[in-house]
Amino acid sequence: MCARPRRISDEEIFAAALRAMSRLPPSELTLAAIGAEAGVTAGALVQRFGSKRELMLALARAGVEGEADLAADFLAKHASPLEALDAYARCMAGLAESPAAFQRSLLYLQQDLADPELRRLLARQTEGNRSAIAAILDAAVDAGELDAGADPVRLAAIVEALIAGGMMSWAFRAKGKASAWVLDLLHDALAPWRAERKPSVGRRKG
Repeated sequence: MCARPRRISDEEIFAAALRAMSRLPPSELTLAAIGAEAGVTAGALVQRFGSKRELMLALARAGVEGEADLAADFLAKHASPLEALDAYARCMAGLAESPAAFQRSLLYLQQDLADPELRRLLARQTEGNRSAIAAILDAAVDAGELDAGADPVRLAAIVEALIAGGMMSWAFRAKGKASAWVLDLLHDALAPWRAERKPSVGRRKG
């Protein structure tokens, strides 16, 4: 009897879609391109999701669901909450790995904003990101890395805007690495709230 082909999981397809999106602009992102990345046919993706838009909606929903454990994941992997926050900022700045990569990210953002349902999911994911940042900052206060008077919720909104704006201002400069630029801005913004009794997280230059 012939072996039955391995059924690829939705998570593997979503990972393949993200890899394809990291290389291709929206105008070139097809089910065939995603399928080639995942090792399945475009027809198999149509059978499972119905269309490229439905696949993108499923990907966005998975992103929203993944926000629930975001803070815990970063905190578990780093020795201190502020190191976890640095790692989060570097992860987000990966969208601006190069000017071309950031341009692609903006094109996908434009696409999301133009689609009411994708925009709604984007808003939910953004709220999840902000909640994760607040949880990390709250842990930093508890750990004595930030002053007890720091407001994690308010600071989270500032950090969220700083990361997004930092990538934009880096794109204008196109000098050095976006992650280094964003981290410098982040450290400067948090400096007034740093607890003096704790060693500082080293500033990264690049």
